[in-house]
Amino acid sequence: MTRLIGAVLAAFAVAAPSAAQEGRLVLYTSQPQTDAQQTIDAFKARYPKVEATFVRDGTPRVMAKLRAEFEAGRPQPDVLLIADSVTMEGLKKEGRLLAHDKADVSAYPAGLHDKDKTWFATKLITTGIVYNTRATFKPSSWLDLAKPELKGLVTMPSPLNSGAAMIHAVTLSANLQQGWGYYEALKRNGAIAAGGNGDVLKQVAGGEKLYGMIVDFMPIREKAKGAPVAFVFPAEGVSAVTEPVAILASARNPAAAKAFVDFLLSREGQELAAKQGYMPAHPRVAPPPGFPPRAEIKLMGFDPAKALIEDAANRKRFVEVFER
Repeated sequence: MTRLIGAVLAAFAVAAPSAAQEGRLVLYTSQPQTDAQQTIDAFKARYPKVEATFVRDGTPRVMAKLRAEFEAGRPQPDVLLIADSVTMEGLKKEGRLLAHDKADVSAYPAGLHDKDKTWFATKLITTGIVYNTRATFKPSSWLDLAKPELKGLVTMPSPLNSGAAMIHAVTLSANLQQGWGYYEALKRNGAIAAGGNGDVLKQVAGGEKLYGMIVDFMPIREKAKGAPVAFVFPAEGVSAVTEPVAILASARNPAAAKAFVDFLLSREGQELAAKQGYMPAHPRVAPPPGFPPRAEIKLMGFDPAKALIEDAANRKRFVEVFER
């Protein structure tokens, strides 16, 4: 009888977490519409009792909507999946995020996720160099973009319009010996900084510019479709945004929100990211076609907490370099 009771209790202990994953779950995300729908559909296949819905837009607009809801005292999302860790650091500092202490991150390298487990990296979206394959010069270094033979041929997204571009500028200025002097050299060489990553791809693919800074998946996807572009992971390394996920402290369904985070961090969730064309954050999940092996990609150091503190100064410095 004792063994029977123990078996029943053990079975209940296993079943209880699954039973708790039900009810309504609201996700706010900056993922592209198709990716967001695929993510929700895959999660619902794992947890069919959860009624998961999402609202998507670019990170600035998602945050503007969420800020308005904070002001009204009625935040709607349970979970947030957006582009960058700096924004998450800001929410953490305000006490807006709920720690998920039991999240299993044992397979991931140290430093990739928030040490306090309030936000978690789900991808590695790096920024490197795109070039038009009709160009005679093939770049391999960030320094190549400042060479005289590339004068007037380089474009990049503006950090004032793109969170990934700001993280990239902060990362390069912190890791390259020239610091912000590197961006000053680009400016002197006729580089332009305007719009977003999509604008860069359009200009380089169309031949208006021959070189650019851009997030990896865009040119890799377009090359596979036949576009005359190629992507380079520069020798010095690349910056990365990690599309972090976090649970709001105001979440109405924290149990389902934790299950959503666990799903994204699981091998299944990471394989979904790879199928969508992104470099998974999990080091043992193979990258999608067109990417080199993970071990060949060198990531430059980046401190999101420091970047948050210095955000205004970094924006001012960029404006001084490119818009004076």
